[in-house]
Amino acid sequence: GPGKGPDKYFQSQRSDIYRKHAQELLDRGAAYRCFCSTSRLEALRTEQTAQGRAPAYDRHCAHLSSRQIDEKLRAGERHTVRMRAPSAEDSDSGRFYDIVHRAMDFRGPAGFDDAVLLKSDGQPTYHLANVVDDHLMRITHVLRGEEWLMSTPKHRALFTAFGWQAPQYAHLPLLMNPDGSKLSKRNDDGPVQRYIDDGYLPESLVNYTALLGWHPQTPQELFTLRQLEQSFSLAGLSRSKSVVSRERLDWLNRQHLRAALADPDKSAGLIQQARAEVAAASGLETASVRPETVATALRLAGDRLTFTKDLYNAVPFMFGDPALDTTAAEQALIL
Repeated sequence: GPGKGPDKYFQSQRSDIYRKHAQELLDRGAAYRCFCSTSRLEALRTEQTAQGRAPAYDRHCAHLSSRQIDEKLRAGERHTVRMRAPSAEDSDSGRFYDIVHRAMDFRGPAGFDDAVLLKSDGQPTYHLANVVDDHLMRITHVLRGEEWLMSTPKHRALFTAFGWQAPQYAHLPLLMNPDGSKLSKRNDDGPVQRYIDDGYLPESLVNYTALLGWHPQTPQELFTLRQLEQSFSLAGLSRSKSVVSRERLDWLNRQHLRAALADPDKSAGLIQQARAEVAAASGLETASVRPETVATALRLAGDRLTFTKDLYNAVPFMFGDPALDTTAAEQALIL
């Protein structure tokens, strides 16, 4: 990753690398320049859809002569670079083994579309960038969402065009919301930072994420990072979509919080975190909230806490004289 080697890792920093490899494909005849306008491509798509055909480029520019291409380039015509997809009969790229989905065969009489590799602004599409990056970074296994399964024949064809060995693929099931919609970074529950801000421990998030789409060989659900390193196997990946459930994550967080409070190396940081949270919830100055009191409160209420930020509401009487007419006080007296 970044900082671990001499190469640049952000695609915006690697444009020259992608253009160099696109030119290599052009020189080999495995790609060609497409000068079709947006309006022509839209009209083509509309016509094909109306005829009940899958939208695909018609290779209008695939047979331009060198002279025609040079004239268009001198005229400054905008263009893209497309891969010259092999025919279904000439390519075995549509047949491959996926670690999750097992034997796959996407070969058909129509083959697949001539995908755009370089956009008209010179920036790469995912099809080109991921293949070039995987080869240059010596990637052996590609784990990605199953929405890319249908694009794998294109990527394998590009590896063949370059003369490179393709990696092994594992296309993972999508993460779903409880309502059946796809989990997205645009959803409130999408970004990881949202969970961290809500108070979930890193150990809980790692544990929970591992169980989304992976089934251990035992009934065990609670894992430390070291245990996951020892137990995780690609063979345990499932094809079934996983529903992101806050209830299950809350349960895991309670278990990891309890374990962390019993660990001297981790409890000190949690005590200081809870101390600041108690001060914020009670209106007290942090200096007036004694660490010893917080530690005792955490031991008493630890089994009932999902987050450390819940501590004050769980045992408010430990941090001052409670108002006896409040619901929290009534619950405390019952306990």
